[in-house]
Amino acid sequence: MSKEQEKYLNLLSKQYKNKAETITEIINLEAILNLPKGTEHFLSDLHGEYDAFEQVFRNGSGVIKRKIHHLFNDRLTSKEINTLATLIYYPRPKMSLILRELNDTEKNEWYRLTILRLIELTNFVSSKYTRSKVRKQMPSDFIYIIEELLYQNNAQIEKDDYYNEIITSLIHLNAAQDLIHAFSKLIRRLVVDHLHIVGDVFDRGPAPDKIIGRLKENHSLDFQWGNHDMIWMGAASGSAVCLANVLRISARYLNLDTVEESYGISLRSLAIFADEVYANDPATAFQPKTQEHAEETTTELQQIARMHKAIAIIQFKLEGEIIQRHPEFNMENRRLLDKIDYAAGTISIAGKDYLLTDTHFPTINPKSPYTLTPEESEVIHRLVSGFVNSEKLQEHVAFLYSKGSMYLRYNGNLIYHGCIPLDDDGSFEKLLIAGKTYSGRSLLDQFDRFARKAYSQPDGSEIKKNALDYVWYLWTGETSPLFGKKAMTTFERYFIEDKTTHYEKKNAYYQLRNNVSTVDKILVEFDLNPDIGHIVNGHTPIKEGKGETPIKADGKMLVIDGGFSKAYHNVTSIAGYTLIYNAYGLQLVRHQPFTSTEDAISNETDIVSTRRIIETETSRKMVKDTDIGFKLTAQITDLKALLLAYRSGIIKEKNV
Repeated sequence: MSKEQEKYLNLLSKQYKNKAETITEIINLEAILNLPKGTEHFLSDLHGEYDAFEQVFRNGSGVIKRKIHHLFNDRLTSKEINTLATLIYYPRPKMSLILRELNDTEKNEWYRLTILRLIELTNFVSSKYTRSKVRKQMPSDFIYIIEELLYQNNAQIEKDDYYNEIITSLIHLNAAQDLIHAFSKLIRRLVVDHLHIVGDVFDRGPAPDKIIGRLKENHSLDFQWGNHDMIWMGAASGSAVCLANVLRISARYLNLDTVEESYGISLRSLAIFADEVYANDPATAFQPKTQEHAEETTTELQQIARMHKAIAIIQFKLEGEIIQRHPEFNMENRRLLDKIDYAAGTISIAGKDYLLTDTHFPTINPKSPYTLTPEESEVIHRLVSGFVNSEKLQEHVAFLYSKGSMYLRYNGNLIYHGCIPLDDDGSFEKLLIAGKTYSGRSLLDQFDRFARKAYSQPDGSEIKKNALDYVWYLWTGETSPLFGKKAMTTFERYFIEDKTTHYEKKNAYYQLRNNVSTVDKILVEFDLNPDIGHIVNGHTPIKEGKGETPIKADGKMLVIDGGFSKAYHNVTSIAGYTLIYNAYGLQLVRHQPFTSTEDAISNETDIVSTRRIIETETSRKMVKDTDIGFKLTAQITDLKALLLAYRSGIIKEKNV
């Protein structure tokens, strides 16, 4: 034994103080290795659609109802199964609806029957976990009671009598509702062992803050950053240009309330500035995109359009400055304000002149088009201060940094939001950063470092300023794995009628990902086995109505952005895909649009979902076959070395 090994084992002996404790832990870990792997649940591109997310999050993409069917199919009617499932999803509001129709005697009987069913279901869904793991997931207030109900000794006491005695006491103490809530929460936690969020919680929908609030409560998850998440992360880190993009998109989708009310960031300075500078501007191209059910008045909508235009012009100016100081971005063609003939009302793009649909640019100096006016500078200064000082936003962004990354290798699969940039010939696209070329995995690693530096480095430092520029590049750059297009034609969509200028050419990845050879090449680049690995990503809505499929490269590539965002429903014809990976294999779940939480609770209208089996394991996958299993195996090896050291007298036992 080397000195380093002996030193390590001495440290390990502080946790496992003698042979008995070491043997116990070895037995425990070896037993865990032979349990079935936990269920992984993949969600992507939630885009602020909290209600639809909440339903899928609570029902585990249909896993809970399938468990109920499996256990009670021959004992409960379809109506009773739907009621029990809805109760588990939303225990308190559903109980309120059920109990108001019952008298006291009926209530007591309902409590008793429901608790018995929940005990049986909890036993069923917890069977693949150790008691220790199940205990850790139990609501703290009811650990003792739940353990008594789950693990009572049937050999010594009649099951029904034992349960009934405890349940009767709970009913008399008015604690039955709390216990039902506790069991429901435990079941939801047990059916999904780990949650993957594959990017884009922010933008378009009205409640990204609520989604993050729910994710923070989850017991086990990871997060792969999306392009929309990245601009919010940049804005929270102090990037004026990311902030401008956030506000422009929020105005476009009528979601400025998310900024003002949810995150407490005042937009008064922008509103006053826009009203003064664009007072008589109809800002036709800047009218909010989704007005069908808008609560705002015509006057309010017009003010939002003015704010929209004001922040868009500020954005174009700020972007021009970044492009100029980063020639390696190769984005000079996106500096368009100096390509405008302000007298003629035209713009020159790629050698062709186009007539502008809007020529009112009161804040642009044609001789210095990228210079902010003093008033614009003051507005931006106030807005940056609001974003960096929003306690709730900073808390949420800190969560994204702590749980998130550019990509994740998990149980043999590769997970990322957008793409791995490829050239047309299938080679990894290169980007020059500080004199060094990066591509493939090294490029994503470099972007991950920039994202973290942008948040963690001191304000005003050159390192932070440079990192924030790269965060913006992740949003819109040609070689960004989060954007995946040649250029973002935001200016053209606002100011040029000719739609040929609106086209955004996708990276070659989006065509080549249909090929098995491309997927295999990417998996090898990330040190994963192409014979068994898969890639899971989102970002681009699958247009199922036009015949597109989320299953690509013979099932090795799974794209799960089916359009949670209501803005995409007309394009995708559905309302999102999710993915389930359990001990039996991979299952893609296709969802229809969600009505409302109230409808789900009152009428038990669960999201209509259909499953498609992607791949079935030849034998049930066990914990020993997972990343956690590999770590546990290494721990067992260390513990066996410690046990040998105890038996050899190299290390002395303690507390014997």
